[in-house]
Amino acid sequence: MRLEGSRFNDTKDYGYEQNLVTNIVEFLWQPGESGYQHVWPDMKLGWQIVVGTIIGFCGAAFGSVGGVGGGGIYVPMLTLIIGFDQKSSTAISKCMIMGAALSSVHYNLKLRHPTMNAPMIDYDLALLIQPMLMLGISIGVIFNVIFPEWIVTILLLVLFLGTSTKAFLKGVETWKKETIMKKEAMRRLESNGAASEVEYRPIPTGPDAIKHIEKHEVTLIENVCWNEFGLLVLVWILFLAIQITKNYYTTTCSTSYWILEGLQIPVALGAGIYEAVSLYKGRRTLSSIGERGTNLSVFQLIIYCFFGVVAGVVGGLLGLGGGFIMGPLFLELGVPPQVSSATATFAMTFSSSMSVVQYYLLKRFPVPYALYFTLVATIAAVVGQHIVRRLIDIFGRASLIIFILASTIFISAVTLGGVGILTMIEKFKSHEYMGFDNLCKYGI
Repeated sequence: MRLEGSRFNDTKDYGYEQNLVTNIVEFLWQPGESGYQHVWPDMKLGWQIVVGTIIGFCGAAFGSVGGVGGGGIYVPMLTLIIGFDQKSSTAISKCMIMGAALSSVHYNLKLRHPTMNAPMIDYDLALLIQPMLMLGISIGVIFNVIFPEWIVTILLLVLFLGTSTKAFLKGVETWKKETIMKKEAMRRLESNGAASEVEYRPIPTGPDAIKHIEKHEVTLIENVCWNEFGLLVLVWILFLAIQITKNYYTTTCSTSYWILEGLQIPVALGAGIYEAVSLYKGRRTLSSIGERGTNLSVFQLIIYCFFGVVAGVVGGLLGLGGGFIMGPLFLELGVPPQVSSATATFAMTFSSSMSVVQYYLLKRFPVPYALYFTLVATIAAVVGQHIVRRLIDIFGRASLIIFILASTIFISAVTLGGVGILTMIEKFKSHEYMGFDNLCKYGI
């Protein structure tokens, strides 16, 4: 009897485990089900548009200064205020990021590096990161279609809380260095009997950052590194051609579709490896970090490229600018805050515009709403850049940019995380499907 009882219990436990596994699989994947239904409210003047415009303006102003795009503020605004579903909000957010990035780049093109005789934008750093960023964007957009919102929410909270904490600590460190330098400058002035105000000089970002090179005025044409810029444009055009061909001349998930999807890998790797080899052999340098930019190891270059892909995946998946990853990464490299923001925004211009094309081909957003909020973000970015640069000149605190970066990421974590959690609770209560969607059954 004991033996028979034991067999009965074993059979019962096995059946329970089998049912548990079956229930988990069915929760995550049902081939005929989809958890996505787009919600596009009518475009009419009302309090939603007014409040959304104000929030979007502030988000674009602060996001462009921090070099993060502001997507973490756009998406909750579009979801909670305007009334879009979360995935449509993600797509419109990319349009706003593109507009803000374009106006910020136009503003930064004529500016010079704060401590060296070089452009504000580090074109070689952008060329190293941008191809990987665009590859990651393509992967992230596919994940955006497939992944359920609860997975996106968890990933977002973990990533953003970590990066915002890291950026805040970097800001505190930079603030302390600036305070020390201002006190030293004040002591020198007092010892010389001077009574004038202390002139702001950007802090060094490394042992070789300041070499007291005499700066000279240059024209906009001379301030752009055209070879690197041309390569970046070429990579963008190749990615654009692949996306258009894939979406208009192939069937989703067909053999030709996946062949074209895979062609993005050699394009990105080819451009990234070319730049990495040039940096490793000393033919090119990361001018924004001084002599340390000429002694990069293979491991460092691989890590930078890897984080470029990660930033792209996050951007495509969450509808955010890759600056949420690139900003903290560039600061850890020793890039000055102003250069970090300008370079991250420059790279985001290419990646966000590619995302807009992909989301448009997937019919993920209504064009009138996208055009309106893109215009709002474009204007706000110019205003934000101008005001913060003036504040830096007045207070002598480039660390303001780092604190804006950290604050924007943290606010994004709270708002996006809150929206995601509320959506999860509502779907769970109404017993809606919360598993993965089928990319091959998504209508294009």
